Amino acid sequence: MTTTDTVTQPVIKLHNTKTRKKEVFTPIDPENVRMYVCGPTVYDRAHLGNARPVVVFDVLYRLLRHVYGADHVTYARNFTDVDDKINARAAESGRAIGEITAETTQWFLDDMGALGALEPNHMPRATEYIPQMVAMIEDLITKGHAYAAEGHVLFAVDSWREGYGKLSGRSVDDMIAGARVEVAPYKKNPMDFVLWKPSSDDLPGWDSPWGRGRPGWHIECSAMSYEILGETFDIHGGGNDLMFPHHENEIAQSCCAHPEGEFARYWLHNEMLQVEGKKMSKSLGNFFTVHDLLDQGIPGEVIRFVFLSTHYRKPMDWTEKKAKEAEATLSDFKSLVFEIEATVVDDGVLEALADDLNTSKAITRLHELKKTGDYGRLKASLAFMGFDLSTIESWWGGAKEREALPGEELIGEIVQTRHRAKMDKDWATADRLRDILTKAGVILYDSKDKPARWEVGPDFDGTKLEDI
Repeated sequence: MTTTDTVTQPVIKLHNTKTRKKEVFTPIDPENVRMYVCGPTVYDRAHLGNARPVVVFDVLYRLLRHVYGADHVTYARNFTDVDDKINARAAESGRAIGEITAETTQWFLDDMGALGALEPNHMPRATEYIPQMVAMIEDLITKGHAYAAEGHVLFAVDSWREGYGKLSGRSVDDMIAGARVEVAPYKKNPMDFVLWKPSSDDLPGWDSPWGRGRPGWHIECSAMSYEILGETFDIHGGGNDLMFPHHENEIAQSCCAHPEGEFARYWLHNEMLQVEGKKMSKSLGNFFTVHDLLDQGIPGEVIRFVFLSTHYRKPMDWTEKKAKEAEATLSDFKSLVFEIEATVVDDGVLEALADDLNTSKAITRLHELKKTGDYGRLKASLAFMGFDLSTIESWWGGAKEREALPGEELIGEIVQTRHRAKMDKDWATADRLRDILTKAGVILYDSKDKPARWEVGPDFDGTKLEDI
């Protein structure tokens, strides 16, 4: 097993939705740790809620790569590029379906990249795996777990009644009583769900033993995860809105098609997102996309920081106040680690993340590193959590839109050294460096707990900084 430069690796513990408890994560194969996360349906821009699981599982991906080695983790996240919403968007706009899905797929990748998310190892598109879906459906029919009816193929929930509902903790009878399901005359059981459905000539379709049609949503992830990760893999993730019916249906399909496997061993679900304490809704006027925020000038790293300030299993409330506080914090961090060489990721940060992705605790540890002046570990830990601070316009520094004056590059180093001296209560050194900067024509704006903001005055002479 590959390790990194830190002396010890943390023991990863994850809350498994399937068992409803926190468990020590033990991979099936430490040389190939496998994770699948449900991705977007590509018909429009990703809204803010779509981004939360991307950021959450990006942190887990980074942690797994750190512990097991970057070459020993396989992360797959799909794109659903055949769906009724896509068909409707094409009909509304008059544009080709392929043009819409290609454009929105790239939008998604660009927006998630702006949030600091690494791209997964595999990003399968549903339309690339139609033959595998057809084969899986045929196998389910052969094994008595699915049936064809009026051009549709449906999964027979009663054929796996003993397993269906265990993830979400519901019985089939309770689900039938409380669920809003499509009532169709060809269904044997109201809970039976579609694996294949017919397509008219104006809709995307593929030839199949049941006529020209297209796959149901649930079968896509089962077929793609099997082809890429195998019959049993380590982690399956997504938002908790997918727990039922999508993930429940995935389990049923996959376990019935491949009874020798377990499908996924650990299930992780993130909670939902609110805006200013209310559910995001177009009718409330609080619905916006990631791109909307980026266009408003909110840095992607600020969005990421707000997300990670709340534990993934708790509801997250996006507020303007939190965004402003996050930007101030990141600007502060940037002022401290500017031109500082990163050392190693802090053990406290790693331990917090290894404890069921406790990102809020990890951020608390970042503040502790700042307080103790351990800026090398602070910088390394920020980078590890996906913050390179490149999108944060730090208030600290004198030359942003102009060419630096001769000798000006030394100011940052002197200001940082003076700040460390102040933290150490070495007032003589701090005063001496202040006098040197002042005599050179540097204007200082002191702060209680951070390096001084500075700018060069009209009489700046960089030569006076060279001999300290």
